[in-house]
Amino acid sequence: MAVVLVYVVNVVKALLFLLIGWIVANWIKRITVRGLERAKIDQTLVKFFGNIARYTVLVLVVLACLGIFGINTTSFAAVIGAVGLAIGLAFQGTLGHFASGVMLLVFRPFKVGDVISVAGDTGKVNEIELFTTTLDTADNRRIIVPNGNIVGSTIENLTFHPTRRVDVSVGTDYGADLAHARQVMLEAALSTSHILSDPPPQVYLDALGGSSIDWKVRVWCNTPDYFAIKDELTLRVKKALDAAGIGIPFPQMDVHLDTDVTDALAKRAN
Repeated sequence: MAVVLVYVVNVVKALLFLLIGWIVANWIKRITVRGLERAKIDQTLVKFFGNIARYTVLVLVVLACLGIFGINTTSFAAVIGAVGLAIGLAFQGTLGHFASGVMLLVFRPFKVGDVISVAGDTGKVNEIELFTTTLDTADNRRIIVPNGNIVGSTIENLTFHPTRRVDVSVGTDYGADLAHARQVMLEAALSTSHILSDPPPQVYLDALGGSSIDWKVRVWCNTPDYFAIKDELTLRVKKALDAAGIGIPFPQMDVHLDTDVTDALAKRAN
């Protein structure tokens, strides 16, 4: 009878402990979620950490309940640790992507809607998940990149800043007057629509190439207008140079033959 009574008391204690533990676990989850939401953490990450906190408390409560019945929980802890180690080794690549996803969501090097170039791919960010990031390319292809590949490479955020510089490379004839060519291209740049006046357009001598004098024409624009501005600027520069009679030469090569070689070839032909 005494044994039954002790057992009933232990069951009641365990049930009360489970009830209290359930309430505390839910309370800790709510506290964790509220704290992360105030810190403006991504909602996916908020829910994940909230559930982690809740289940951690529940596991500890279950182990404590087993202790009430005199069950040695040390072995359970060892088994849980061994299982966790085995799972970690089996999914180390996946866990690495998960950890990278957490870093992307916390540090936010880019956000949904940004255009980025990373891991050899360029596209607009459609979604940032815990294991992968989804990109949509300009030709409407969907690319799914593992987060580990993103964190382990250089990230270029093409739309991070509100403005961008447009560069157009131009080559002119060596016979063209440099001051005149510069003025023609500068006027073409100034006539381009929707460019920014600050910083002002620039035309500078880039290099003396093998076939042409190489220039750079630069204007600044709002980031969403980048490709339209580059197309218009290239078109205006080409038309302005044509109207001014300034040629854009093709790559060319001068070949000089030694006199003895030409004589030998002439004798062989005869």
